[in-house]
Amino acid sequence: MKKKGLLIVLFFGGIMVTSGFGLQSMMIPVDEDNPQITITGTPADNFPDEQRSQFCGSSIAKSTKFIQEFSIPTPCTNPLAIVADYDGNVWFTETNTGNLGKFDPITETFTEYENPTWPDGTRSMMWGIDYGPDGSVWFTDETYDSVWKFSSIDETYVRLAYPNEGNSLPQKLKIDGSKIIINDFTGNKLTLLDPNQSGDDVNYLSIPSPVDNSVTADFTVDANDNIWFTNWLFQQGGVLVKFNQNGYLDSVAGSDEQSLPLLDFVKIYELPKTLLTPNGATISDDGTIWLADTTSSSFFNFDPTTKEFIQYVTADPILDTYGNQTGIVKSPISRPYWIETDDQGRIIFNAQTANNISVMDPKSQSLIEYQIPSKNPHWGDCESGTGVILENCGLSQSFDFAISGEKIWFSEWVENNIGVVDTSITLPVELQFETDSITLTPGESKHLNFLVLSDSQDDLFDVLLIRNTTHEFLDVTLDHNTSEIFQLNSGDSIPIHTNISVGDNAVTGTYKILLGVQLSDIAVSKFVTVTIE
Repeated sequence: MKKKGLLIVLFFGGIMVTSGFGLQSMMIPVDEDNPQITITGTPADNFPDEQRSQFCGSSIAKSTKFIQEFSIPTPCTNPLAIVADYDGNVWFTETNTGNLGKFDPITETFTEYENPTWPDGTRSMMWGIDYGPDGSVWFTDETYDSVWKFSSIDETYVRLAYPNEGNSLPQKLKIDGSKIIINDFTGNKLTLLDPNQSGDDVNYLSIPSPVDNSVTADFTVDANDNIWFTNWLFQQGGVLVKFNQNGYLDSVAGSDEQSLPLLDFVKIYELPKTLLTPNGATISDDGTIWLADTTSSSFFNFDPTTKEFIQYVTADPILDTYGNQTGIVKSPISRPYWIETDDQGRIIFNAQTANNISVMDPKSQSLIEYQIPSKNPHWGDCESGTGVILENCGLSQSFDFAISGEKIWFSEWVENNIGVVDTSITLPVELQFETDSITLTPGESKHLNFLVLSDSQDDLFDVLLIRNTTHEFLDVTLDHNTSEIFQLNSGDSIPIHTNISVGDNAVTGTYKILLGVQLSDIAVSKFVTVTIE
């Protein structure tokens, strides 16, 4: 566990430091010789007093027009993986207790199920969860290299040992037909499990990843049962892998598994050099693969037919998420983490350091970014030189979400809350573009205009324009009559005049520019396609 814990510290600590401010491990509090621990009889006792505000948060539920939060009754549970069942109930793992929690959205009540076999005082990052047709909740457990099955019928836990070859980390978990798929983040493999097995001896099929010494990240399954996942080395790039699981399983059934050449069943696609940490993966209805990059503000799609990647960009994090009281944050980034597809074909992802739940519609090329109201100041540069900690500053560390119809449920790991985004609520602004695509040559520029229309009955103040690009040779400037910040009142229609230019060193291809507006609790934008010939 020490080796694995150190790796988690280095990985997560590394991606935090690159955002401009050093943060402690998200897995293990800093060791001290004699830490002060006030016994409360709650899970907060797993942390020294001085770290409880950082890891346990305020547990105060907040809300906006679009988001409602709910405070978990037990303090300092550290909720992480989350899933909705067929009745709309929301299940989540508690990484600081080893328990499962359930929230009933109708009665707005919590039920927490004690895990009697969980060792007192221990914690585990439980990244993966899914709900089965038999009423079982399956979830992963990193600390004890386990997969757990909880029966919602008789309320019992069963622990299944995960195949550990020295450095495993069972991470995301998905029930796919008659099997469960798990990616082993540090063990460099995919694992297939038959959920119908019983008894103490559980058989797994471990499929080694084709790239040695890399991590095996999140996965998605296409219409032909191919499994798509990424292999990558931290800040060194990697590959997108297409694994023909049906072909492999058919071959395993008729021959010696150990003699099968894995490469006969995989295709490998090199990731773009700008895509360094693809954690999340999903597939849209048209077969396009979408990847979230946690070391940037970007997410990508991959067309298996053309073999081409296209890079998208989010809005910048708002100042409240990182504070920047010391001025150390030079280029704040949003860090898209996990990514999924809903039943409307929209792409959903959580932007970790923007404190957002984001909804991208590939058809309309729109991006809506919902700001989570809770923020923990100990995860941002929120303390002034005089020792005063800013209010409404920091991150809730929302590490997972679950889609249930038009609602998106999410966990807040350091605020002890769960929350829900209602995507059916009418947006306060509308964007109207004169065109959604332009063609340029290197060194050329063109005007592009759009309207910002208020659809709200309330006055909106300090609207900030969003104009983000994915590459340095792309630039969006404002005409001299257009302001970066303006006030938008009910019924207003504000024209925005921009100039899109391409540098002389531009590379031919298809690119995306994000244009829109940032409000206090939501960002509304659209992508413009720029073709460089």
